[in-house]
Amino acid sequence: MSIDVGRLEDELLEMSAEGAPGREFCEAISELAGTGRFERLREVLPGIVYNELWARYQQDPVAFVAGWRKLAQEMRQGFIQHARQRLTSLTRLQRASGGAETPAWQEIQRALDGQQNDLLRAAIAIELLEMVEPAVFRATHLRECVVASASSEDADRYLDEATRCYFYGLFTACAVMCRSVLEEAIKQKLPAALTRLVHTRYRNTATLGNLLHEVNNNLQLTGFAADFPRIANQVNDAGKKAVHQGLLSEDEARICLQNARRALELLLCR
Repeated sequence: MSIDVGRLEDELLEMSAEGAPGREFCEAISELAGTGRFERLREVLPGIVYNELWARYQQDPVAFVAGWRKLAQEMRQGFIQHARQRLTSLTRLQRASGGAETPAWQEIQRALDGQQNDLLRAAIAIELLEMVEPAVFRATHLRECVVASASSEDADRYLDEATRCYFYGLFTACAVMCRSVLEEAIKQKLPAALTRLVHTRYRNTATLGNLLHEVNNNLQLTGFAADFPRIANQVNDAGKKAVHQGLLSEDEARICLQNARRALELLLCR
């Protein structure tokens, strides 16, 4: 079955425009006011709100109707951008308001969306759809990671998260998780004597760098493949760069993930 992601995106945008929070509300006010049925609003609006709208309507009925019709159009046309802004407001630091005014249609939309969360739902749906094709392309760069022995449930979860971070464009997080999966896998495979040494020397705070130092100095004791420390050190270097030096590129994340998977294959080869 072929999945047309572009068509799904178009349908989502159409549904979002039609169901934009506040659009029907504004259109209803405009319609009732423009057709002489303003009194019907008394049945659905709080008294204080109704009285304020009625006062504004009496001042200039034509401008009142046109204004609410315009608000409905702005809600429909600006919904996607507003939805993205709503999501971004939760994912990044926000500066205290410097007096900049929020457009009236956005204020109404946010107020009406308080219970339904359609802004967040639309933004996340669009963002996930936009990730599909890039994620598929990135997945084609990987092959299955086949090992002879198991490590631990935590290692499997770390590898799963690292791989999904790469698929979805979270490249720096991918490298950090690659380092975590090797830390966990090494701890599970260390001989008992070396485990005691690591526990004593690092007091349960050994980093991947610490573990690789001990492995390199006791490679024969561990029984690990000779090429394992070199590849694992490349993963550690990428992870340290991700933590201390800044964001990683897609290529850096892919190489880090491929190295981590290769290191696991060497570590769990028997």
